[in-house]
Amino acid sequence: MADIHELLPALPVGLFQAGPDGRVTAANPAFGALVLGSTGSPLGAPPWADAHPGDRASAELAWRRGVEAGGDVEVDFRVWHGENRMHWVRVIASPMRDSLGRVVGFGGTAVDNTDHVVRQQLLDRLSSVVAASGDAVLILDRNGSPVYTNHAARAMFGVEHEVDLIRDPAARGLLQAIRDQVPREAMNSTASSTWSGEVGFRGPDGLERTLDVDLLLHRNADGIIEYWGGVARDITATKHLQTELTRQANHDPLTGLPNRLMLLRTAADAIDHIRGTRHNVAMLFLDVDRLKDVNDTVGHEVGDALLAQVAHRVLHATRPADVVARIGGDEFVVLCDGTIDEHTALDLAERVRHSLSGRIMLNGVEVELSVSIGVAVASPAHLEGMGSADAAVELLRNADIAMYQAKRRGRSRSELYTEAMRAETRSHQQLSSELERALAGNQLRLAYQPIISTHSGRVAGAEALLRWDHPERGTLLPAQFLHLAEESGAIVPIGDWVIRQACLDARAWLDAGLVDRGFSVHVNVAARQLAEGSFVERVLATVRQIELSPHQLTLDFDEETLNDQQPGTLRSMQALRRFGVQLALDSFGTGVSSLTALRSCEADVLKLDGAIARMLGANGDDDPIVRAIIQLAHALDMQVVGEWVTSADQLRRLRVLGCDLVQGHLLGEPTAADMFGTLGARRGS
Repeated sequence: MADIHELLPALPVGLFQAGPDGRVTAANPAFGALVLGSTGSPLGAPPWADAHPGDRASAELAWRRGVEAGGDVEVDFRVWHGENRMHWVRVIASPMRDSLGRVVGFGGTAVDNTDHVVRQQLLDRLSSVVAASGDAVLILDRNGSPVYTNHAARAMFGVEHEVDLIRDPAARGLLQAIRDQVPREAMNSTASSTWSGEVGFRGPDGLERTLDVDLLLHRNADGIIEYWGGVARDITATKHLQTELTRQANHDPLTGLPNRLMLLRTAADAIDHIRGTRHNVAMLFLDVDRLKDVNDTVGHEVGDALLAQVAHRVLHATRPADVVARIGGDEFVVLCDGTIDEHTALDLAERVRHSLSGRIMLNGVEVELSVSIGVAVASPAHLEGMGSADAAVELLRNADIAMYQAKRRGRSRSELYTEAMRAETRSHQQLSSELERALAGNQLRLAYQPIISTHSGRVAGAEALLRWDHPERGTLLPAQFLHLAEESGAIVPIGDWVIRQACLDARAWLDAGLVDRGFSVHVNVAARQLAEGSFVERVLATVRQIELSPHQLTLDFDEETLNDQQPGTLRSMQALRRFGVQLALDSFGTGVSSLTALRSCEADVLKLDGAIARMLGANGDDDPIVRAIIQLAHALDMQVVGEWVTSADQLRRLRVLGCDLVQGHLLGEPTAADMFGTLGARRGS
């Protein structure tokens, strides 16, 4: 080997020669600068002479063991440098031999190993913290095979080794549930993204659990997923506690029925939901006759048993969708939401009254039971100018007034609330004939409600809502006249006008840069339109003429249309989707849904009816239903739109459960095209 003095003195790598005892015999300047904490010569001393005192003995021992082994020697030690900076130095020396093969010394290098040691220490400490964490930590490669799992993750799945997770059905089910629940925008992104949400999971013990998941999808420069990383914590107990506390705060402790607070909140939601529809909300106000006499004569224990019996009988006499509540000592209320009118409400009230009439035996005491019932019905026309909460209180007050009227008329009877006089129902035939002239008279207009991405907050679309500016009756909503258009056939020209006007407005927003190219305008279509033989050609001609991409138009249809047996309906939907027009199944969950029909329709978007998710945040029991629908839609490669979002808590729950898009009065009221463009510009900025 060449003598060290023949090497370049300015070489940045520390070079040295040493005897078998480790004492340095030659070194370049870089070696001295690295292994000495102060100026001086390293000659005659071992490389670790100025090392940290705690490292000198171990370095000396490492050198001796290396010499005895007859191979290369590696020694690590710390050296203090200026400004109290500690450096890690690694010395690697190889034996030098004479012509007889005897070791006459060592030659080697010294390098600054500080960065590597610091990184390794940090990695070891992080690994220790993660390993000891009670949260499950998993890192998977792009194929879903585990790269790292901590003890909590393996315990969650009931396995001992990472390799066992590949075959574990619970692990595969959880990973698939996460993939199905992550919003499609995050899955289809080309950049790394994160998602947080709640995922249902059945553990190895067979119990259903809820996991709070924070997920990272890491992608390389080409946008390909390199690995999945996530932290999952079991929040089942917390959710059960929250559910129980919510239940106690909203339910009567004696009967387990909803209390007054819960009733009014549910009624307000029901009233909010029927706005713009032809549905009604009814309340039946029940008061137990002479309960005070029972309490006074045979005691409150029998009185409580009587109230429990009343609750039981009312539940069995009403419909499954009706809400039964106890709002006072002897007062019960039945809330009927949906397709109910005054006659149906009175029939239901009579059925309930008969089930609560007669003598019953309680705790060995015979008691005469009867109730007085007041009935009040609210329709959208009655709610104009009233907030939903105020309307709920007003409806309850009207039913209460009717109940007292029943008591005044002799008890054990039902009475329907009536106002001084309500205006006679508008003539069906007159309104139908006026509707035929409305299109030609420019009385129809569109309002747009934004559809917002829960992942990015951008305006992903808008639903076009038809309005009729009647010259005498004011603005009419679709529920007030569209059924007339379907009956008369006017829905076909009106529907064509709506599609064309919505496409023109979307084209204007795109040209002005107020929305991006992923924007899609939603237009409701009726079964009669889809059954028209030339409907597909007219839609495609409109899209081409206005120079929109087909995916920028979404046609919304309801479950009744989906279940329609007209042969042309399904063919039209399939043809439209084949040409790129998007389809949306509207108000999903309110009708008799067929999963087979849902799969055969191959819609791009599923609009979750507000009635399904309106209790989110108030009653966590609805979470699994909403989560299951969202996962089903994602598994069928459909985006999910949460409709009728009216509260920040409902919006948060939908975001957590993986809902892709949302719309509702909380996010934006229906507005004219020019005002909607301003909204899109504000959100995009």
